[in-house]
Amino acid sequence: MVFYKGNMIAEDSLTLAALNNKTSKEVATTSKEGLKLKASMKVGDAEKLFDSLYGVTVQIKDKSAKNLVDNNLTIGDASRQ
Repeated sequence: MVFYKGNMIAEDSLTLAALNNKTSKEVATTSKEGLKLKASMKVGDAEKLFDSLYGVTVQIKDKSAKNLVDNNLTIGDASRQ
């Protein structure tokens, strides 16, 4: 998974709290709803959920962490590729 600060990829070592200090967009470190991901959920929907709950932009990568996963695949399908 890739986290972004603005349009730039955030460093791997950043926590959500540290990311909040480095971007103009407010990043929440907690959420009342909690993050609930399911294998049947589309990748694009999961990425949007991170934004709506925490205010962070993410992109989900494949197992090799080299390629971004198609937003129309389910998380389950993506994990099997």
